[in-house]
Amino acid sequence: MSPHDQSDIAPIVVIGGGPAGLTAAYEILRHGGRPIVLEKSEHVGGIARTEQHNGCRFDIGGHRFFTKVDEVQRLWKEVLPDDFIQVPRLSRIFYAKRFYQYPLSLINTFRNLGPIESARIAISYLKVRLRIIGGRKLGLKPRPEDTLEQWVTNRFGTRLYRTFFKTYTEKVWGIPCNQIRADWAAQRIKGLSLKAAVMNALFQGRGKVKSLITKFDYPRLGPGQMWERFTQAINARGGEVRMRSDAIAIRHAGGRATAVVVREGERTCELAAQHVITSMPLPELIRKLDPPAPAHVRAAAEKLSFRDFILVGLVVHEPNLFPDNWIYVHSPDVKVGRIQNFGNWSQSMVRDPSRTTSLGMEYFCTRGDPLWEMRDDDLIKLAKTELAALGLARGAEATDGYVIRQEKAYPVYDAEYSTHVDTIRTYLATFANLQTVGRNGMHRYNNQDHSMLTALLAVRNIYGARHDLWKVNVERSYHEEFRVPPKTSSEASHTAATRQERTAVAAAAAAGAADGRS
Repeated sequence: MSPHDQSDIAPIVVIGGGPAGLTAAYEILRHGGRPIVLEKSEHVGGIARTEQHNGCRFDIGGHRFFTKVDEVQRLWKEVLPDDFIQVPRLSRIFYAKRFYQYPLSLINTFRNLGPIESARIAISYLKVRLRIIGGRKLGLKPRPEDTLEQWVTNRFGTRLYRTFFKTYTEKVWGIPCNQIRADWAAQRIKGLSLKAAVMNALFQGRGKVKSLITKFDYPRLGPGQMWERFTQAINARGGEVRMRSDAIAIRHAGGRATAVVVREGERTCELAAQHVITSMPLPELIRKLDPPAPAHVRAAAEKLSFRDFILVGLVVHEPNLFPDNWIYVHSPDVKVGRIQNFGNWSQSMVRDPSRTTSLGMEYFCTRGDPLWEMRDDDLIKLAKTELAALGLARGAEATDGYVIRQEKAYPVYDAEYSTHVDTIRTYLATFANLQTVGRNGMHRYNNQDHSMLTALLAVRNIYGARHDLWKVNVERSYHEEFRVPPKTSSEASHTAATRQERTAVAAAAAAGAADGRS
């Protein structure tokens, strides 16, 4: 039966018009179902959207289209066959007024740090490793790895952790590293070690260490172009994407979601639902269940927290300010965390690339804090001042500014988040036709390809499969760096993209939010 023949059957309601939600709707159509997507804002794409201002286009956070998931790659090419461009990758770390190459170059790092500090870092690392090795030989209890601080220190030593990881990570997350769970590091930078970093620097492209990708795909008009095309395809094939449609309640009975209550302006309506797939943040989902979830589930949901995000777009009257796609700013004397150079993603993102540079100054904050509450004019003034202080504008004037605020950009991995998520997961598992997908829908730092894969698998579950969505980005490797698997008969049957090693001194990667593929 085609989707056009299903007007008398309740639709599959998809809440959220980001990468996960739109992928789910597209996949539902391929199975002959009828999806209705509810997006409460005026833009599709979520944090992967592209906004426009005075002829410039701004990417919310930087989104490289790179994946090891073949089905996601095929989907991108199917929906946007003619408007992908290949972009050379360059991103560096700016710390103590110096640039550090990413991935690691021993010569560059040694020159910037100097021989004395480099020796101190090496000694600090050796102390940690000797302590760990000695403890193993004596049968002592392993060093704890409950927090990000412990996890990184065990792999890099105390001094390198303080030099590269601590300041920037705390700028991004807004809490001390000793309050961030090691789960985040284990998910985002599996296998990270100083040994791997040095081997990568010495033998890039040789032996078993695969280095960072040097180029990636990117929609010519920004990532939002992809999700706008998804929307067009869904609407053309009989699905429906409803903008400014806020799901305010999910009615349920007998372990099944039965309907979604939707507010559209002054109008409220109720949609009967065969199934519900939602990417809304877990706390919002629990709040909107009708009848309410049990008290202990509601309490767990309210304890989950998020990090918000502000992008200040600046148009600087000088072309080609620097060659990077983005720069990670580790300097503690400025608030900006990362700087995008949009013309180095695509020249079509910039109004006049021959005369101007379009930058995105990225600030990590929490709704209600002083940075979030600043007026737009003051944020633009702050961004201009910090750009000048960093010396990256070469004295050129920023002639235009634009502010974008993004709530709940990054789920926070604090000390107790996993306990709260487990409580919510256990309760949601009692529903036969309600699935959560995507980054906020699972309170997991998924990239957009991970989010898309959860959506694909969720739809296949509706049509008879039994995928565990919570294993996406846990059991399989989707990242851009990985080790070549050994050539043994037993391991050859496993996926060729095995668990990767982050092979750079990735202070940038350790910041999580600044992955560049967020």
